[in-house]
Amino acid sequence: MTQLSENRIARRGRVFPERQLSPEEKAKRRAESEAFAQRCRVIFERVKPELIKDHYDWFIVIEPDSGDYFIDPDETVAKKKAHEKHPEAMCLIKCLNETGCCGRI
Repeated sequence: MTQLSENRIARRGRVFPERQLSPEEKAKRRAESEAFAQRCRVIFERVKPELIKDHYDWFIVIEPDSGDYFIDPDETVAKKKAHEKHPEAMCLIKCLNETGCCGRI
């Protein structure tokens, strides 16, 4: 049987320290992400009351630039529908329920 050496050196720090983002870039990306989420949230809140009655716990994929949304009980099918119409666009996935959350924590 092979014995493991006891003097292992703990590695510390980032794997690629040269690729670390500046605080300004992190703040910019966080702001862009929040603006994107807010645009999607407006569309979600607008369509949620009419869709939640018949499609409870279905998935909704929202493309905020065009205002399009795609619903399906299967998450992958909903994503595929959105990707077919908007192949390069970034979309947000939510669940049609009271909170919009998918799954449990």
